Amino acid sequence: MGTPFEYAPAPESRSVVDIKPSYGLFVGGEFVDGHGKAFKTVNPATEEVLAEVAEADEHDVDHAVKAARRAHRTWSRMPGAERAKYLYRIARIIAERSRELAVLESIDNGKPIKESRDVDVPIVSAHFFYYAGWADKLKYAGYGEQSLGVAAQIIPWNFPLLMLAWKVAPALACGNTVVLKPAETTPLTALLFAEICQQADLPAGVVNIVTGAGSTGQALVAHPDVDKVAFTGSTDVGKQIARTVAGTDKRVTLELGGKAANIVFDDAPIDQAVEGIVNGIFFNQGHVCCAGSRLLVQESVADDVLHRLKRRMATLRVGDPLDKNTDVGAINSAEQLARIRELSDIGEAEGAERWSAPCELPSHGYWFPPTLFTDVTQAHRIAREEIFGPVLSVLTFRTPAEAVAKANNTPYGLSAGVWTDKGSLILKMANALRAGVVWANTFNKFDPTSPFGGYKESGYGREGGRHGLEAYLR
Repeated sequence: MGTPFEYAPAPESRSVVDIKPSYGLFVGGEFVDGHGKAFKTVNPATEEVLAEVAEADEHDVDHAVKAARRAHRTWSRMPGAERAKYLYRIARIIAERSRELAVLESIDNGKPIKESRDVDVPIVSAHFFYYAGWADKLKYAGYGEQSLGVAAQIIPWNFPLLMLAWKVAPALACGNTVVLKPAETTPLTALLFAEICQQADLPAGVVNIVTGAGSTGQALVAHPDVDKVAFTGSTDVGKQIARTVAGTDKRVTLELGGKAANIVFDDAPIDQAVEGIVNGIFFNQGHVCCAGSRLLVQESVADDVLHRLKRRMATLRVGDPLDKNTDVGAINSAEQLARIRELSDIGEAEGAERWSAPCELPSHGYWFPPTLFTDVTQAHRIAREEIFGPVLSVLTFRTPAEAVAKANNTPYGLSAGVWTDKGSLILKMANALRAGVVWANTFNKFDPTSPFGGYKESGYGREGGRHGLEAYLR
């Protein structure tokens, strides 16, 4: 017999990234000191402190909004073709510095380098290219041509750079200026994007970045001179934002939580479906608003699907995010890891059966093994609440009508997946499911030309595509 195959790590080099010891705020085209306390950003895979970052207070937020308002006077009057040149330039620089951005994203966020390298950063660049193309064609979009003014944009920690692109690119294309607040656990790629804005000679004040925690975001949302609020994050915070802006003339888009159903019928290509299930829940450690965290599988094939799914999960590599062989990286923070553990323990206490992939977790950092629960009912908390981690709840159904009823039995409505060989059934399910995005025989496919958004407690408004322009035009 031959020698057994031995695992050989293939780490990406950190040398392409220059992480500064400390970072200020980016206001009016320059990095400035903040008035609040500094906070630390941590590598979740090692718990190593990466840098100290300025925390913006109300004074800093006001300074940034005023810089954005000054810049709006000229940026909004600039011909669309001229604005497009800046967006094209930013898109090209992102592509040129893609390796640097991918490595920094994986270090600060914990996601595997192959995801940040092959998914996040290419789509980021593509969004700027796409909206650059719209900048001089707004009259054809059907939403008007007049910008709103100053956009306050608050983004989450699960896709720091991608969420930035989703919000900044259409805002700038439509002639708005931006004050953006990245999540406190993942500010570094946003601050590197600020350097890219400088490199692209973007006019001062068109993009401003204020770092901080919830209080910084609250000050930004409540600022009286903000015209538009765009938020991606938890449903609870989204509700707070909606209450804050109620009674004002601020425009708002909210992209909030999800509890997506991934529905597998008995005629589905099972191996293909298993790959889609794995991608749907274990991509980015399950830190995905539209993650397929509920697997609904037809009873007649449930045993076969689960057998193949467990076999596939056992091959997933959990570990160093900078290793090109890693499939599942680190949980983003100690707080998020605690929530995943709490809800998983509750699921077991409520009678669901837990199975975790056999894997050795690193001794330092924040880690959770790919896990699934069977014997789950719709009453279980793990079937109702967003876990936001690599945890899958498995339910069964007999008929398409039962699948629809179970899939829609949730306060969320962000996405869903349907796996079947029948095109007519796909269309029937897509019309019946109350979800903003329905994928057919695939999952987690994103494109700048396609709108994304939810129903019910998953928020309102759309990002991406022509529809993404509506939120930034009068």
